Amino acid sequence: MNSDQIQGVWKQIKGKAQEKWGDLTGDELDKIEGRREQLVGLVQSRYGRAKEEAEREVDSWIDSL
Repeated sequence: MNSDQIQGVWKQIKGKAQEKWGDLTGDELDKIEGRREQLVGLVQSRYGRAKEEAEREVDSWIDSL
């Protein structure tokens, strides 16, 4: 599944994102609407990850869907 497809089914899979990153709130996930760059930014800021590390983590999660 690519990032464009993620946006199309975000309401169905945002629960999986919340399972993966439990510190992200439902409101935050609603606001980003499945946009990859915004998800990377949330993961980066909430978990103190470097941008490259957050990108790898998000991309790995997307690939697993």
